[in-house]
Amino acid sequence: MTGKNSWTIAAAVLFAMALLGTSAPARAEKCSLAAAAGKYGFTLNGVAITQAGAVPLAAVGKAILDAAGNVSGSEARSVGGAYADETLSGTYTVNADCTGTATVQFFEAGNLVRTSVLSLVFDNNLREIRMVQKSLTLPNNVVLPVVITVEARKMFTEED
Repeated sequence: MTGKNSWTIAAAVLFAMALLGTSAPARAEKCSLAAAAGKYGFTLNGVAITQAGAVPLAAVGKAILDAAGNVSGSEARSVGGAYADETLSGTYTVNADCTGTATVQFFEAGNLVRTSVLSLVFDNNLREIRMVQKSLTLPNNVVLPVVITVEARKMFTEED
């Protein structure tokens, strides 16, 4: 080998080693209650199916998930054009495969207005949650058929 070729090969090897040495392998965070805990902003869209037909609904809100499996928050919602501010509280689970469930009660002026059960999928390294509503139960135990999806994203603030 000539001196020029040796230097070229040595430089290429050093460059490749530098690239490999500075890049850490990408790792997905393990799904757990602790990893999912945080503040989320969400949007909700869908329809409630009543005897009179489909009623459109939408909401935006903020939910706080803690590492013990509790959820709390608030939302502004419109059902068939009727607006209300609501608070929410409940529980959630996270499975190792990043799926889970939530059971959440919604209140207007302190009065229970419904209980929702949702199926969850945590996405984007636990920065997003995609949900579909499994059931909606009114305070009189009537189960109202619904087609509702929810998308939530983790919020970051200076206090986090």
